[in-house]
Amino acid sequence: MSALKVGLIGLGEVAQLMHLPLLADDPRFQIAAITDVSPSLVDHVATRYSVPTRHASAEALIADPNLDAVFILTPDHLHAPLLEQSIRAKKHVFIEKPAALTAAELRPLVDLDQGNDKVVFVGYMRRFSPAFLELKRRLPPRDEIRHVRIRDLIRESQFFVDQTRNIFRPDDVPADIIASGRAETQRLLKSVMGEAAPDQLRAYQVLTGLSSHSFSAMRELFGAPRKVAAARQHRGENVMVMFDYGSFTALYEAVIHDVARFDAGIEVLTFNQHFKMNYDTPYIRNLPTRLEITTSGEHSTGTEIVGPWYEDAFRVELGAFHHAVTTGEKPKTLLTDSLADLELFAEVGRHFLAQ
Repeated sequence: MSALKVGLIGLGEVAQLMHLPLLADDPRFQIAAITDVSPSLVDHVATRYSVPTRHASAEALIADPNLDAVFILTPDHLHAPLLEQSIRAKKHVFIEKPAALTAAELRPLVDLDQGNDKVVFVGYMRRFSPAFLELKRRLPPRDEIRHVRIRDLIRESQFFVDQTRNIFRPDDVPADIIASGRAETQRLLKSVMGEAAPDQLRAYQVLTGLSSHSFSAMRELFGAPRKVAAARQHRGENVMVMFDYGSFTALYEAVIHDVARFDAGIEVLTFNQHFKMNYDTPYIRNLPTRLEITTSGEHSTGTEIVGPWYEDAFRVELGAFHHAVTTGEKPKTLLTDSLADLELFAEVGRHFLAQ
């Protein structure tokens, strides 16, 4: 089969760090077209990757009859309208998480996607990490689980990126586009949270971004929780949530701070076993991930270390997208999957408002 011709909408940091180099390295794909609100960024990427077509707008790229698939890599507030256009244009779609900022935006798109013979794939890359897949394979029966801890204690990306990769950061994005994007983001956040305090709005936004990886991973491993038992936020970027699973509690914690570490992972505790997997920062490619399984008997304890793996989760995810497109098999990261996340975010947000 010939390479899939893909067009990229949005050429910012994640596109430059992950999607562009991975697509360029993979003979199953051809970067056939690009667009961005920054003309200088379009010029830079087109030259760097020998992209044949530069579109003046997202609408023009989506309408391009030569493209098999569209990658939506824009700021989050643009995801839903661009996704709708792409589905209606009968394109395969890879869209970075979150598929939308609110459940109200996404519900009509879930309906629109019913009967769609094209693939819509949401980029929850952590769920394609080899360590996560191995944890899922080895996970004990749910009735044996006593406690789950999921965490995202991180420093923001620029600290790591500035030391490892050259990112083109344009200075020609029109000021009115930046201002309107911020205003639309706030409107969408307030449509869920009402006239909440700035910290509460920021905490909901953290859920839709950073926490979406962990919430979706939790649901894949354990199913949907019975309810959100409790949730608290502080300063908008410290979040703690307790999920009631009936026979156990899953504790989620997120802290965005300036300590230069990326402490993210999942731990599962049974009566005599402890499963622990880690994620490292995705902004430095090919850092190792591993799964540790500690088992205690009556007189002894041992730890099995599975891994490390060096394959990038973004690369595994890209292979899953190609498989879905070429075989017609539905991926696990569907729009219905994203909608479950957004409904859970809203439930957590209501706890923030009650603080």
